[in-house]
Amino acid sequence: MAEESLASADAKVLAASPIRHLRDVLKSMRPRQWTKNGIVFMALVFSVNQEWMPDRPETWDHLLVRVVLTAVAFSAVSGAGYLVNDVRDRDSDRLHPTKRRRPIAAGSIAPAEALAWAAVLVVSGTLIAFAIDWRTGAVVLGYIGLQVSYTTFLKQQVILDVMAIAAGFVLRALAGAYAIDAPTSPWLYVVTALGALFLAITKRRAEVALLQDGAVNHRATLALYTPALLDQMTAMVTASTVIAYALYTFTAENLPENHMMMLTIPFVAYGIFRYLYLSLTRNEGGSPEEVLLKDVPLMLTVIGWVATSMIVLTAYR
Repeated sequence: MAEESLASADAKVLAASPIRHLRDVLKSMRPRQWTKNGIVFMALVFSVNQEWMPDRPETWDHLLVRVVLTAVAFSAVSGAGYLVNDVRDRDSDRLHPTKRRRPIAAGSIAPAEALAWAAVLVVSGTLIAFAIDWRTGAVVLGYIGLQVSYTTFLKQQVILDVMAIAAGFVLRALAGAYAIDAPTSPWLYVVTALGALFLAITKRRAEVALLQDGAVNHRATLALYTPALLDQMTAMVTASTVIAYALYTFTAENLPENHMMMLTIPFVAYGIFRYLYLSLTRNEGGSPEEVLLKDVPLMLTVIGWVATSMIVLTAYR
């Protein structure tokens, strides 16, 4: 009976109003995950004190609109990726204690409908990106290729899966820089990659701890990760991220020469340690976006980092 129930889930598309259908599609696009697309604003934030900015014909409002549209483009194509991923993983998701409630796994959206929406989102996001800048469009196409590779192959490859996730964050940062034609420091991409690796590894650690012996039934690659391996990887990436950010604050050419940007290091260090605490002691590392939106100390840390960065960058041009 259980096998028959799983086999018939795809056919059991609930009769629903268009509004409910759109709500389920939006839920499958995982809007909470769109917080990751905030990375595209990094280049704009760190450009406020650069000499080339006052000479630009565009206003700050115009540049902000370009970055916002870049974030919209990434939200569209990443949402498409989640739809495709949920179609491929619908059987294994039904074995997960929380993912089984996703609309596609639960049978609220038929796989064919999900793939049709994914196609619309990919086309829309790509057109928006190319309308901003051809380089931004090219990066979005690269991101789509990375998503396809991840869904079909890389997510099943130990270590390469988390590296692919980190690459997605770097592409977001690069697209944001191209959107406003801003020169950026290589350190920005190094720190972005390490920070993304930190989140991806702690997420794998939470999944292994949550699923335990059933991890292999949910995703084969989880059987290749052990708590000891993930703990070692977390320790290495945590230290590397803090050190790389510290080096960035006093070596990047686009930052104030008086090294006042070092005042932001405590925010980064506390944010990382706070996330580790929530992940390892409260088992909340499985959903980074949920942690960011729910944990008040972490939210205040992000706000403090942004405010301090803006004060330093605008006060010391």
